[in-house]
Amino acid sequence: MTGGGGACAFVTFVAARENMQAEKLPDPMSRAKTDVRGGLRTRYPIYVANEPVQPNTSLEVRDKFTGRVATRTAVADRETIEHAIAQAAEAFDAFRRWPAWQRKEVLQHVVKRLGERHEEFAQVLAVEAGKPIRDARGEVTRGIDTFTLAAEESTRMYGEVQPLDISSRADGYDSLWRRVPIGPCSFISPFNFPINLVAHKIAPALAVGCSFVLKPASRTPIGALLLGEILAETDLPRGTFSILPCSREGADPFTTDERLKLLSFTGSPEVGWALKAKAGKKKVVLELGGNAACIVDLDADLDYAVQRILVGAFYQSGQSCIGVQRILGHRSIYGELCERLEQETRKLKAGDPLVDDTFLGPLISEADAQRLEQWTQAAVDRGARILVGGKREGIFFEATLLENVPKNAAISCQEAFGPVATLEPFDTFDEALAVVNDSVFGLQAGVFTRDIQHAFRAFNELEVGGVIINDVPSMRVDSMPYGGVKDSGLGREGLRFAMEDMTEIRLMVLNRMGR
Repeated sequence: MTGGGGACAFVTFVAARENMQAEKLPDPMSRAKTDVRGGLRTRYPIYVANEPVQPNTSLEVRDKFTGRVATRTAVADRETIEHAIAQAAEAFDAFRRWPAWQRKEVLQHVVKRLGERHEEFAQVLAVEAGKPIRDARGEVTRGIDTFTLAAEESTRMYGEVQPLDISSRADGYDSLWRRVPIGPCSFISPFNFPINLVAHKIAPALAVGCSFVLKPASRTPIGALLLGEILAETDLPRGTFSILPCSREGADPFTTDERLKLLSFTGSPEVGWALKAKAGKKKVVLELGGNAACIVDLDADLDYAVQRILVGAFYQSGQSCIGVQRILGHRSIYGELCERLEQETRKLKAGDPLVDDTFLGPLISEADAQRLEQWTQAAVDRGARILVGGKREGIFFEATLLENVPKNAAISCQEAFGPVATLEPFDTFDEALAVVNDSVFGLQAGVFTRDIQHAFRAFNELEVGGVIINDVPSMRVDSMPYGGVKDSGLGREGLRFAMEDMTEIRLMVLNRMGR
């Protein structure tokens, strides 16, 4: 939608602010705790133009383990969203002029505060996302890495002096180019990494000087709102950021408003490609799904491969778009690979995410657990064999290994997004590469091999965004270019690469002979 929110939007926003003040909203930095698991507060404000606002408490955020309401936050309405976009558009001119050192100071402040509040953020993730506490602490640490990288890269936006005298007609001409921020940005983040995947959107925006509006996942909005709380402590120009939980239907301006110059979406392919079709002239970056494959070659170190595949397939209950879903083992070692994986999978402990030795937490919803149950049973009905797991208990689904799965079964060719992986043998390495490529997805793939020729053949032939040699496709370092091909999306995240998407090249040509 083009145009501003108008008087109606501003009146709605002012009314929301007045309601917040009338209700005497607690200081967002108050460390007062509730008796809720994980120490969550009873409610959290949303952020509109850098300010905490509590117009309602309509969004219930549930403890994924107990199913009870853990806390509440607001749902932003259409007028509030349009007001936030108008404020981001207005703030952009001031923010783009900030010197690099000033943007760096904001990012360093986020790093400092994340470190100080590390355990608080981890507890929130364990409750709102059902993420086992060890994984939650790891995600907060990765978030710190992401903001640290952004702070470092904010002072490295280099350009180039380019000679133009390639022919006589350009004698006396020189040029130089530099990168400039693209404009206000729109971000939509998923539920499975509520801190770090938000960081991968807002940190590069802050590094280059782009204002933004962010829609966090409605099931896990609190991590993003806590980041907003930290950003509100800085002196960013008013309107630079807004963090707005809202319904999918109400979020249309995030995609259609022409004042927003880039849309970065992480989520399902169905939603992502539909948003791209509606986005109009703005640049679109999509990080979508996958059904990542992992090849175990005949010379692989099986002890190491099994332990890494176990993590890659089942960490945070398989709810990762680069989680190991398809395991291909060379026929000479296939039997031993299956036996070892089955034995180790049976040892994994499921339970309360807040308990330190829990490996498998709940899925994000019971509907997702039911879907996995149905997909697994459908594969079994067509001849697949369950090696381990396969059962659902409420919102939990057992860590599951299947073999003899038909290639067109949903559990193989679609994105499982849960703790299920398939196993199949191969005879030649080229055959394995062809199986990996026989997918509509192409995010990352893993290859365990000691053969350098096979490593480079995989790198050259696999139709994916990233080939991980001697580790699982789930392996990601936050500085590397990350993204996929085919139905897995377009564009790349990773700080420097996201910063390129959030900037555009501006060229100056100088005629030295001009009068």
